[in-house]
Amino acid sequence: MKAICVTASRDLEVRDIPTPEQPAAGHVLVAMTASAINHGDKTFLKMPAAAGPQIPASRHDVWGASGAGRVLALGAGVPTDYAGKQVAIYRSLTRSADSVGLWCETAAIPYTSCLILPDHVHARDYCGSLVNVITAYAFLEEIAEAGHKGVIVTAGNSATGHAMAALARARRMPAIFLVRSEAAAETLRSLGVEHVIVTSDGYAAQLATLAAALQATAVFDGVGGELLGNIAPALPMNATVYCYGFLGAAAPAAMHTTLFMMKNLTIRRFSNFESATVKQPARLVAALKALEPLIADPMFATWLGQEFSYEQIGEAMAYASSGGRKAILIAQGGSVVPQSLQ
Repeated sequence: MKAICVTASRDLEVRDIPTPEQPAAGHVLVAMTASAINHGDKTFLKMPAAAGPQIPASRHDVWGASGAGRVLALGAGVPTDYAGKQVAIYRSLTRSADSVGLWCETAAIPYTSCLILPDHVHARDYCGSLVNVITAYAFLEEIAEAGHKGVIVTAGNSATGHAMAALARARRMPAIFLVRSEAAAETLRSLGVEHVIVTSDGYAAQLATLAAALQATAVFDGVGGELLGNIAPALPMNATVYCYGFLGAAAPAAMHTTLFMMKNLTIRRFSNFESATVKQPARLVAALKALEPLIADPMFATWLGQEFSYEQIGEAMAYASSGGRKAILIAQGGSVVPQSLQ
């Protein structure tokens, strides 16, 4: 079968590799429909150490962590619920030497890296979703267990921000979403998000008032940099900033150290790999099952950009969309949508 593999020099190339015929115990074979190219696929290709723990092994060096397709075969011990089902996949959820990465025609993957999709949705529409969904789920679980009653989300109009909004609403946790423009704010409001703040003049005072009223003492920060320094004075007492992304890391975060004393602020990192939800197998299975009835919410859908064949991997990796849409890899035999129709 065709596959996109990583070379010794950390480049990508299309190769012919053996098609897996029998999944290992706990694994499924999946006929891949589509795979989204996420930020991590690009970052960890050139800087594998940026992933923290070693990147999970993939047989034949097949690259790709996110995708969706239909289950072809079950290994021993896999629940029969998965047979023949469409699934969204995030390979990194469960590390296995028997895995075959997702940028190929038939992937072999632990079933605990797969979320069963409803029959009425299109698998392609969720080919980059599970990483965002499980991140939001694991984060909300962690902060609830830490005693936080509400959350502030920077990069509120990002794909992970949308997932956070849907899950916070489902668990009735108050949430405030920070966005850079009024257009982004209108997008969230049109999706039923109640508390949206545009980071323009005077927003810090608005944030301070609302965060205090909602007891929003957890911050999911996907921006960092200057924004973090700006919002720190507006945070409630005993707030914790969980650093997840670094969209604004070109500028440093500057804040007075007295804030840490006056407000008992804490700054720490958040990694879904290190969360109890992902690290504990029983909790991961429970999370995937809990997300099944929620996943059809449009706020979880992948932001689809241009589609590419495997042979176009160079163009796909170079693809950039100002609206955050992702390049989508289509397996051999799939139809590629012309760029003019995107």
